[in-house]
Amino acid sequence: MTDPNPNPRPSPRAFSASGPLQGRIAIPGDKSISHRALMLSALAVGTSRVTGLLEGHDVLATAAAMRAMGASIERTDDGAWVIDGVGVGGLLQPRQAVDMGNSGTSTRLLMGLVASHPITVTFTGDASLSGRPMGRVIDPLSQMGADITASPGGRLPLMVRGLAPAIPLAYRLPMASAQVKSAVLLAGLNTPGITEVIEPVPTRDHSERMLRGFGADLTVETDADGTRHIRLCGEAELRPQTITVPGDPSSAAFFIVAALIVPGSDVVIANVGLNPTRAGLVEVLQAMGGNIELQNAREVGGEPVADLRVRHSSLKGIAVDPAIAPSMIDEYPILFVAAALAEGRTVTTGLDELRVKESDRLAVMAAGLTAIGARVEESADGLIIDGTGGDPLPGGATIAGHLDHRICMSFAIAGLVSKAPVMIDDMAPVATSFPNFEALLASLQS
Repeated sequence: MTDPNPNPRPSPRAFSASGPLQGRIAIPGDKSISHRALMLSALAVGTSRVTGLLEGHDVLATAAAMRAMGASIERTDDGAWVIDGVGVGGLLQPRQAVDMGNSGTSTRLLMGLVASHPITVTFTGDASLSGRPMGRVIDPLSQMGADITASPGGRLPLMVRGLAPAIPLAYRLPMASAQVKSAVLLAGLNTPGITEVIEPVPTRDHSERMLRGFGADLTVETDADGTRHIRLCGEAELRPQTITVPGDPSSAAFFIVAALIVPGSDVVIANVGLNPTRAGLVEVLQAMGGNIELQNAREVGGEPVADLRVRHSSLKGIAVDPAIAPSMIDEYPILFVAAALAEGRTVTTGLDELRVKESDRLAVMAAGLTAIGARVEESADGLIIDGTGGDPLPGGATIAGHLDHRICMSFAIAGLVSKAPVMIDDMAPVATSFPNFEALLASLQS
């Protein structure tokens, strides 16, 4: 539980049809909320307690980084995490480079934290993370006064020399990115005056919700055209909190789709976070005819939560509105699998962001789906998929996962509806976000 980047040996695995999925499961905690819970607890003065934290490699990398910058973070025997924070402005100089493993979220958000503290931090990562561009975060943080030296192409390894006091900024997001928004807001915590993020297209709002929960002075105003103005008063004093992390909707997505496309399935997924900025997949699948029932809807720690009962359904292809992309950007790979089993054509557009994730998810999904017999056409910003109408895919191919956890899990689910097994070349990357994915899947097959 202590090594955020263990670089395990490749773990090839075959997935094949094995009958209906039946039962009730609880998925791991939300990754986005887990990252933010650790970071803000580390900046509060006092002791915070977090339950339901996702204990995947990405979140453990965040915990290790916050420890390196002075916070005390311990896991108790009952599975809770206890964090003693250093206070806003109190981050310490780490003794060595901070290894972020595969976590782009951790890296971009922590760059924001460091940008307004008088410390210098070098961020490193694995081969996948080192190939991902950081320029979108470097630009606004540099405007706030941080001195950032990156590898060619704005990539890791990179060094952030923070400035305190930093310069407050009004920044209009050039693209829909919760990570860029959050990085600027986190930099604003230790910056005098008002830091403002102008967001033309709404993205996941976990940072805003949690910042307010910790006591930050943060307001959100929405223009008539839907543009959001998020303003944060700097030099904040954060209060420790007790946080329950809801289940991750991005992890639930794989089991939602599996239950919809495997004949005879009836699955309940408990405690799923349904923040409206994250619930796009459920909306799209319901529009395709998916039988997804929300049960016991409630609010936990300021976040909407429900249990989802999902039953096998005859899906219909649709044209997916590109405006919904920010609320389900990580779920498109598994949506493509659902589309491959639907009746008719599914058209997706506006997905340029998928080309700069852990892999080029448009190209990788198009190639993999084609290899297992789906009919797919790749465009510049999306995929066009003609589904089987519920008939099994041929399968029988080995899929290169490209060290991308969501690619690996998507094709694992595709294997459940294929005539011949689908082999994933390496399932080890799944541990970054969903360590017990295969165990939960097996529990529904027994």
